[in-house]
Amino acid sequence: QDTQLRSVDLNHVIALLKDSGSVNLEKEQLKTLKKVVKHFENGLPLKDVARITEILNLCAEKMNEQEAFTEPLCELIKLFGLPFQKKKSSDEVNYSVEVSQSIAQLGYLMRVPSSQVKIQICKSIVSFYNMELPGKLLSGYQPTSPNYKIQVAEEGGLAEVLVLSLALVENQLTEKLWVLKALQHLSTSGTSCRQMVKAQAASRLCLCLNGADPSGQLVFRSSAILWNLLEKASKEEVVNQLRSLECVHALKEVFVDLMCGFRHCDHQLRNDLLVIATLLAENPAVPMIESGFAKVLIVLATCTEVKLPNPLVKGFKLTYSYEDFEMKKLLFNVLAIFSKDPSATQLLSENHVMPALLYYVKQHQKPGFPDWSAAQYEELQLHAIAVLASVAPVLIDKYLSCQANTLLLVFLEWCIGQDPFFGRGHSFHGKGGRGNKLAQMRYSLRVLRSVVALYDDAVNINLCDQGAISQLLDSLKYAADKSKEKEGTVLLEIQADILFILSVLCENDVHRKELFSCEGIGILIPFFKMDPRKLYTGLGHNRLLLSALDCLWSCVIGCYIAEDSFIEKQGIFLLLDLLALKEKNLCNIILGILAEFSDNPKTALHMKIWRGKRDQTAANLLIQLWRQEELDLGVKRDQYGKIVDIKRPIATSFQKQQKVIPLPASCPSFAIMEISESIRAKIYSLFCKLGFENLPGLSAKDFVTLAIIQRYIDFKIGEVWSEISAEIKEEFRPVTPDERTLKLISDASEGTGRTVVVLQTEVLERQHHQEIQDEKKTYKEMQATLTQRELINKSWEDFLTRTSNYEALKKAKMLQETLIEASRCKEKIQNVPEHSTDIPKLHTTV
Repeated sequence: QDTQLRSVDLNHVIALLKDSGSVNLEKEQLKTLKKVVKHFENGLPLKDVARITEILNLCAEKMNEQEAFTEPLCELIKLFGLPFQKKKSSDEVNYSVEVSQSIAQLGYLMRVPSSQVKIQICKSIVSFYNMELPGKLLSGYQPTSPNYKIQVAEEGGLAEVLVLSLALVENQLTEKLWVLKALQHLSTSGTSCRQMVKAQAASRLCLCLNGADPSGQLVFRSSAILWNLLEKASKEEVVNQLRSLECVHALKEVFVDLMCGFRHCDHQLRNDLLVIATLLAENPAVPMIESGFAKVLIVLATCTEVKLPNPLVKGFKLTYSYEDFEMKKLLFNVLAIFSKDPSATQLLSENHVMPALLYYVKQHQKPGFPDWSAAQYEELQLHAIAVLASVAPVLIDKYLSCQANTLLLVFLEWCIGQDPFFGRGHSFHGKGGRGNKLAQMRYSLRVLRSVVALYDDAVNINLCDQGAISQLLDSLKYAADKSKEKEGTVLLEIQADILFILSVLCENDVHRKELFSCEGIGILIPFFKMDPRKLYTGLGHNRLLLSALDCLWSCVIGCYIAEDSFIEKQGIFLLLDLLALKEKNLCNIILGILAEFSDNPKTALHMKIWRGKRDQTAANLLIQLWRQEELDLGVKRDQYGKIVDIKRPIATSFQKQQKVIPLPASCPSFAIMEISESIRAKIYSLFCKLGFENLPGLSAKDFVTLAIIQRYIDFKIGEVWSEISAEIKEEFRPVTPDERTLKLISDASEGTGRTVVVLQTEVLERQHHQEIQDEKKTYKEMQATLTQRELINKSWEDFLTRTSNYEALKKAKMLQETLIEASRCKEKIQNVPEHSTDIPKLHTTV
């Protein structure tokens, strides 16, 4: 067979096809082509693919004049559907460029005006993905790897060429379906998808959707290709191609037709197109509203809950099948997307979206037949409430008119009630809700959070009038108790959301703060006793603690009754304990709260009493935070903490890097901005309440820093004047009196700096002198101890001598008697008995 293959001279065949002449020549050409097909019926060797492609092109040219070449052309094209043959393993790489160009030529042959040829080209391309080995293999050859043709087709850009050929089969349904089938196979590759997008495949396919096709394959294959393009190519580019009004309108028409379909495949296709429509709706530039598609989707999303007749959904019937269940969730998702588009607000309002979503804010009754199962209803309920959190802030008037606050509060009461309910917890929104009502509680609170975040007085008054503060505190206590049993992200989120809602409701309203203080402070206190290690778990304790601090600031500060209650429950101690953790994201807010509390005279007393680890005082803690803040800000200090730059003692490295920029009076300068961004101003404010004298627990280094803190406001004023002076001199020269005044202000600021440096030096010298005195005292104590030890040793030696040497003992006895005699009074007192100092018959030496 190899010998037979060699006997076919392809160059001769090419030369023969290039000739033109008599009828006999045509017969010879057709005969030769049949011989070529016969010889290569088991597959084309890679080395001959390029010449076979040349033969294909010559046959295509002859077809324009002689239709007899149609059949041999189709037969040759069919050979490309068989596996290519290779002699060596390296042939695949060596001939890859030639083969990729040859396969790309198959796409260009779609220009041939023959349905038979076009269909055969598509069949051959489809066979790349369903490769079947021929009955016989060529001797000395072996088939190429299964994916070889697919790879070279990608390299040659076959997908792009085939997309462009759609214009050639626009009015030919059969050929168009075959092209779509081939493209469907090609679109399984990311490389081919990118080539197709380059050829504007998305818009071309979308405009094909409305063509007449009884079989339904046109929509099926087109939507499948669009899906692959969205998944494997650039989603943004595909959406941009589909953003034209014609494309969106075509999608809408097909969707409406499928919406009323009754077959299972119609429902699946409908859902596929709905996902594509969702992706389009996410792009604000897509004309979903102008095309009427948005209204169709909104009406369809609400028709089963509202039950109002609408011609847009005429003929639609919900079957409660799995596909309808998926469609319902997709429609809810579309509502959430439309809520982000301000131009869709009117559509959402007019088409009863708010009542439709509020339909699910209730306890689920036992479903009847036909209806959703309990698990399906729970998933839809949670999804609807989640969407309500996005829609409610947009339709706040509808929200109030539908009494949504009342429904949500009643629903929350059911959530913390004792009614038996076993949540499935299967869905995305059902996380943490298995066997309980936590998922329902979580999303209901999200709705309330989203509406109170608007700071709308009507909403907040409506909530408070219905006793929301008391009910929210009950819900918070319920969640906190549950969290003690088993802590999780859902419970942490619930608690954080309740604290945020309470913060918004009570802010700037003393009466509501009083209502909160009755029960709320007792619930709030445990949050500040949180184990610090939990802040690093990543579950959300950080957010919960920040929410609790925010709630403290909004719900307690400003109401003397609430403040006193918090302080009596040792709240200031707990805040200082948290501050001692030195967490960067907590320090600023805690210092702000303490600064607000410092207006209460009891606060300073509690701060002075507080002691941290190793008997640390509040003053020492604040000074440590000041030093750390200056280190982070790049403020220059020497090794002892003294001022280095007298002209700008508290300027940060960022301030020093900034150039002089003249600013209008309404814009704060860098010196002013720094006050709000750093914690130094808050620390200074607290020391103003604590006082700068008689502060226990401070070292000399602390006093050095305290001297800077005490003059913080003077230094800050000097900074501002320095900026003013620089701005003035940047634009013009001030008059002499003004220049003299600016110089005096600058000198005064520098004088303050020098005064502080002198004070710091005195403190350090006193410390040095005290250290020397302490050292001398310690030395004297050591010397006295050594002398005492020598006396003890000498006494012991004397004792040993008396016990071992009788003569020494006698001398000691005589010395003792002499000393006794010398100690007696010289004058004898009359009528007083004399007492002997000796113990008679004593025989011991001790």
